[in-house]
Formats: sequence, structure tokens, C-alpha cells
Amino acid sequence: FPFRLFPLREHGMNWRAKPLTCQEIQAFKRSKEVMQRFTRAYQLMLRFYGISLINEKTGELKRAENWAERFQNLNWFSHNNLRITRILKCLGEMGYEHYQVHLVKFFLTETLVKETLPNVKRSALDYFLFTIRSKEKRRELVHYAWQHFKPRGSFVWGPHDKLLRYR
Repeated sequence: FPFRLFPLREHGMNWRAKPLTCQEIQAFKRSKEVMQRFTRAYQLMLRFYGISLINEKTGELKRAENWAERFQNLNWFSHNNLRITRILKCLGEMGYEHYQVHLVKFFLTETLVKETLPNVKRSALDYFLFTIRSKEKRRELVHYAWQHFKPRGSFVWGPHDKLLRYR
């Protein structure tokens, strides 16, 4: 049967791949081997995108040595954004919400602060941000994006009055 590297409970682009069930997700989470493989697959994809996982426990990330070349690929080929969204959703399904938060913040920093990934900015704001399961963490990231978005008056991903009061 078709294999998915980052399976979800929803249909993707591969019509032959079956969505995961809640029982399958729980079985995966109980298997140390499956979870180790999942982490290795995540690291492999991060390297492909020019990103390094520097702390497996916290999910902290940094640019890899080949980041400039890999970021060029990310900027040119928007299909990567679909894959990143899928990875983010899968991280949430598999109990790696802390990985989600670091990956989304990484992309927000690269798109809004460092401006190295201009063609990823819309996906980061429209899709990546809203894969975050924790409402609190999602609010923190929306606020972070709002702080760095230019022009701030054009920010449409949260109510400005609430963002002004956010602590």
C-alpha cells in the first residue's frame, strides 16, 4: 500500500494513500522505534530545506551550512510549502507540538525578519501559523508575526486591537 513519510488523518495529494486513523496514531506514539524513525525523517526533511535541528528535546532549529542554496530552492519551488504544511500538521498529530512551534517561528523569522524567504511568506502566514495546535502558542506566534510584519497596518491574521494589548 502507498507509504507516507508524514501521514495525516486527512487525504493528501496522493489519492491512493489512506488517511491515518486515531488508533494508528496512538499505536505509532507507543512505538519507540516508530517515533525515532519519525524524528529521523523530520531531520532529513529539515536538512533538505537547509535547516538543522540543534536540540531534539526542545525542537530548537538553526540554519544549516547549506542554507543559502536550499533557501533558493524553497523560494523557487512553491510545492515545498505544501510539504512543509503537511509536516507541520503531522508533527501535531504525533505529539511534537514543540517542534511545530519552532519550525513556524523559524519560517516567520526568515520571511519577516531576515527576509531571506520572500516567496514562503504567504504560506508561513496563511498556513504554517494555523497548524499550531496550542491556542496560546499560536497567539504568541501571531503576535510575533504582527510585530515584524511590514506594513503593520496590512496585517490581517489577527485583530490589531487585541495584538496591541497582547502580553
